[in-house]
Amino acid sequence: MNSIIEHLRKIVGEENIKTDVEELERYSKDETSGVKPPLPMAIVFANSANEVSEIMKFAYNHKIPVTPRGAGTGLSGGAAAEKNGLILSLEKMNHIIEFDAENMTVTVEPGVITDEIQKLAEEHGLFYAGDPASSESSSIGGNVAENAGGVKVLKYGPTSYHVLGIEVVLPTGEIVHFGGKMMKNVMGYDMIRLFIGSEGTLGVVTKIILRLIPKPKYSAVLLAPFESIDDAVRCVPKVLSQSGILPTSIELMDKYSVQMASRFLNEAIPYQEAGCHLIFEIDSSDRQSLIKLYISLGEKLQQMGAMEVYIADNRHQKMKIWKFRKAIAEGIIAFRPEHCMEDVSVPINAIPGLIQSTYQIARKNNIEVLNFGHVGDGNVHVTFLKPESMNDENWKLSTEKSLEELYQITAQLEGSMTGEHGVGLKRKKYLPIFFRQEEIDLMKKIKKAIDPGNILNPSKLFMS
Repeated sequence: MNSIIEHLRKIVGEENIKTDVEELERYSKDETSGVKPPLPMAIVFANSANEVSEIMKFAYNHKIPVTPRGAGTGLSGGAAAEKNGLILSLEKMNHIIEFDAENMTVTVEPGVITDEIQKLAEEHGLFYAGDPASSESSSIGGNVAENAGGVKVLKYGPTSYHVLGIEVVLPTGEIVHFGGKMMKNVMGYDMIRLFIGSEGTLGVVTKIILRLIPKPKYSAVLLAPFESIDDAVRCVPKVLSQSGILPTSIELMDKYSVQMASRFLNEAIPYQEAGCHLIFEIDSSDRQSLIKLYISLGEKLQQMGAMEVYIADNRHQKMKIWKFRKAIAEGIIAFRPEHCMEDVSVPINAIPGLIQSTYQIARKNNIEVLNFGHVGDGNVHVTFLKPESMNDENWKLSTEKSLEELYQITAQLEGSMTGEHGVGLKRKKYLPIFFRQEEIDLMKKIKKAIDPGNILNPSKLFMS
């Protein structure tokens, strides 16, 4: 082991290798609840694509597992360490390489925090529409690895919609480039989309060219409580198909998630006991057009059963509504640290049945559950909570049963077990519920073709 560490020091320098236990523990995991990975051999901080290349060549030749890591905000165990492996941290590769106003692109290294890209774009009247909830802390490389979503996917799409080009270091150390600043490109296979969302199992992304768009000047947020989840969700397809309006976001908070947010904020929301609250955000480049849009949308929602519609069109009012939605996860972490947060995705019209099933699953297994998420694109964060009186062994058993049942129901509804968090370590054993063996084998063949030594994030996505 000493010879391995010494060789890595020659590549990246003494200051870019960490082997003390405290650092190994901190970097061995992401923010996934309940995942306790082994400690790695070392953490290696790369400063350039060439250094990543040299690290990968050495690791490949010596059969050393490598786990790429961004900011560690993942929720699938995708950045969890491998025993006797290396954590390859990209946090020091955090430079904005080029801002190109004429082509409306920005070229960045993977360690750049997503919020920095958004702020840079806004300074030039532009907009980076990739907007995961963790944008203030997540890195763009992690967003690419997981094809991160967020609250604006309905109108603007996930991360993959905004990536025009990438530089990737392969497991064997070669540096390859795909795409560029052009909007259209159909040469060969779509290799960019292959690497995006591959969860660090096929290559290490070291440079990203992102598309920017003109920033909408005005936006408004509507809060609509409904008596039941069924009433709320059934109106969503009608709003999308009949109103002529494509919202930026449509978010759902069930009664229990609203209670969690209220407890965390120590504030009440209108119609606190409503079965469900929906949040709509719309944007426009023209203020008068925006006013017409939110009046029309508000009227449509009331016709469809909303108990009331609250409209916020200034910054303070909008933030007041959005903070309830964002406080749900914070409340869960603060008050119920033992939890299991999922992000199943189903067709929109299947959401009422899905959510009602989660309540039944929780009751059956003697645990609690709340639901919130991106109802406009069918992505629901089903979150199971450990009762305070339950011991760890029963919690583990109940969670395993609940997840199995949740995924079986999701598959029956023609859905996916993850819409944005990824499979990683946490969900890999459930993959056969959603894919036939022939389909899994095809994905494994791709992995083997690109990573024949199986050293790059080897324990993620698939069971051995």
